[in-house]
Amino acid sequence: MRFEEFARINGLLINSLIRNRWVATPTEDRPRSNNGRYKYLGRVGWVQNWATMDRPSMWQDDKESSPADIRRAIKEDNDQKKLLAEKASKKAGWILHQCKKDFHPYLAEKGFEYEVGNVWDSDGKKLLVIPMRIGNKLIGCQLIDCKGSKKFLYGQTSKSAVFAMNAKGLPIFCEGLATGLSIREVLKASNIPYNIQVCFSASNMKTVASTFRNGIIVADNDASQTGEIVAWKAGKPYWISPTVGEDFNDFHKRVGVFEASQDLKKVLMQGMKS
Repeated sequence: MRFEEFARINGLLINSLIRNRWVATPTEDRPRSNNGRYKYLGRVGWVQNWATMDRPSMWQDDKESSPADIRRAIKEDNDQKKLLAEKASKKAGWILHQCKKDFHPYLAEKGFEYEVGNVWDSDGKKLLVIPMRIGNKLIGCQLIDCKGSKKFLYGQTSKSAVFAMNAKGLPIFCEGLATGLSIREVLKASNIPYNIQVCFSASNMKTVASTFRNGIIVADNDASQTGEIVAWKAGKPYWISPTVGEDFNDFHKRVGVFEASQDLKKVLMQGMKS
């Protein structure tokens, strides 16, 4: 099987194959965003769909590669990933040091006009910066521009990384920042303590949730059903909008704080009993 076919099976869309480095690429479920990545070395390669895979899947060309060739390629790739991850961690720290607390168009568009965040002026572009940590270690960040386009730092380790809001109450796992902010707003309105873990992707949400004994998942209702499938596999009670294409932020904006809080409380009660 050719590498491009292997990538397609895993949901990646590759228009022009680039060798010897990790390349971001669209996926079948999100063709207008770079939600996939691949690395092709000729004899061996890796693909990852951020929505469905918590780690890269390896391809190898059995016809041209000896076991020694494959072991060497894997070692070289692991060494490079470690180096890039260290650089990304340092760059994230530098970026956060350059940030100012400010309003941002993305937050306003999501219904949080008066919310302030870490805003980085990068060559005239105001980027909202969300730090990503594993434990207390800063490993990277998500950058969101004024139009809502999102990206991570090149080479950063994103598996198991979160942006945590408070550490009280039942753990609540979600994909995106806007969803986390909506959860926080409706719970604060009901005076319910919260422990929100923003996980940045559906696959990582499952990874993070598996490290907690209890909790609930707030899933996106994707047309591909990725969010609900991942939530079900995580084995915890989950909330999902009845409307395809909505996440909790969309639902919150549509129905208001009271109805959103009442709907979420039903799942919270299940989580407290489990």
